[in-house]
Amino acid sequence: MSKAEESIKTIKIENVVASTGIGVKLDLNEVIRILDGADYNKERFPGVVYRTANPKTAALIFGSGKIVCTGAKSISDVHTGLSKVFEKLRQLDIVIEENPEVKIQNIVASADLKTVLNLNAIAIGLGLENIEYEPEQFPGLVYRLDVPKVVMLLFGSGKLVVTGGKKPEDAEAAVEKIVEELDGLGLL
Repeated sequence: MSKAEESIKTIKIENVVASTGIGVKLDLNEVIRILDGADYNKERFPGVVYRTANPKTAALIFGSGKIVCTGAKSISDVHTGLSKVFEKLRQLDIVIEENPEVKIQNIVASADLKTVLNLNAIAIGLGLENIEYEPEQFPGLVYRLDVPKVVMLLFGSGKLVVTGGKKPEDAEAAVEKIVEELDGLGLL
């Protein structure tokens, strides 16, 4: 098994953020009434925060009818969590189409290259135009990729975080790319 395949196997989705809109304005005081355990404090945050347990997600529900789902570990968890929110909102006689469009905004994934990384050498090897590395400010190296359009955080431990993806395959492509680049530079 290649180093890239080995590293891709360690990828774990940590968070999926998605948004949707139901096309109607909401009275958040009414919404809070039917959502058991929801939080609404408009001085602190302009929306209702409603957590689902299975799957574990948080829906941020705004008066505009926009809803952001965060905390999901998969795209299917986003859809399951949001459908629970839609069901609750339908109890207020709010008409919500069967499958409102859900847009994936960001997928955060982690992976492990299973080797210690020399971040100073990597910063020089990858070229400073796509890199931010200030170890006094932050212990990770920030690497911006154009294809896929993601940001990767690399740590000396060999662990990495990929953020900004729109589909799970973006993390795989990014990990494959970094392994190839580091291997090509003799830094793995």
